[in-house]
Amino acid sequence: MIKPTVIIASTQERSESAESENLLLLAALTERGADARVEPWDAAEEVAGWSAADLVTVRTTWDYTWRRDEFLSWAKSTDAVTMLQNPLAVMEWNSHKRYLVELARAGVPVVPTTLIPAGGPYELLGPDPLVMKPAVAAGGRGAYLGPGSDLNGTLADLLSKGDVLIQPVVESIATEGEISLIKIGNKWSHAVRKIPAAGGFLVQESHGGRMEDYEATARELEIAESALGCSPAPVHAARVDLVRFNGEPVVMELELIEPDLFLRRSPQEAGRLADALLEKL
Repeated sequence: MIKPTVIIASTQERSESAESENLLLLAALTERGADARVEPWDAAEEVAGWSAADLVTVRTTWDYTWRRDEFLSWAKSTDAVTMLQNPLAVMEWNSHKRYLVELARAGVPVVPTTLIPAGGPYELLGPDPLVMKPAVAAGGRGAYLGPGSDLNGTLADLLSKGDVLIQPVVESIATEGEISLIKIGNKWSHAVRKIPAAGGFLVQESHGGRMEDYEATARELEIAESALGCSPAPVHAARVDLVRFNGEPVVMELELIEPDLFLRRSPQEAGRLADALLEKL
């Protein structure tokens, strides 16, 4: 039997969390007979050999939001010569947070979201507290919280660079945190709760947040499944981030491109991820 070749797309810059995610998957793929390796997504074809791979899985390309156009161009060219996972259509859709507005229109419970296009007219913000963030971003980059009237200058600056999302402050994040539900293959595999540092509103560990294991409720799984149902194509892996708003779970983000699946907290799920990828072949 010929070994399938699988390339795990990552970043040039190494990080401990990315390394642990990739090494666990690399080991699981190798155990299953695949010829697997990790390559930076922006490596040239003659270096990475994208076209020689049977499958390229986008895993820890955590710098793509800085270079979205370049990343999607790479994804399109890679998709033309091999199998890309998750699919190109999913990456194009999920790389801009206008998908939150589309989820809401489809009846999925989401954090109320207003999208303000770059360069277009907009009304000055009032005094109510709100959260403002770029529509193409990750890891809390460019997110601001405060009275709207204090953020009008910030809004103008963000709009000079791209589209912007406006959302109400989700008070429960400070006390209950944010829930991440992970689906691998056709199974919801594990979940974590991410809690911000005292006085903070960003849950990422890079901003002082912490994580703990979590068991999802039936309602949370139902909402996560409804969000995934809006994806333009089936996916082999996904992460759905939920928060509690007005007493009910709602979608904060739907991560279908390069989600941190927290394999380091549930290393046994690396095998399920490898199986889900190899089944695509």
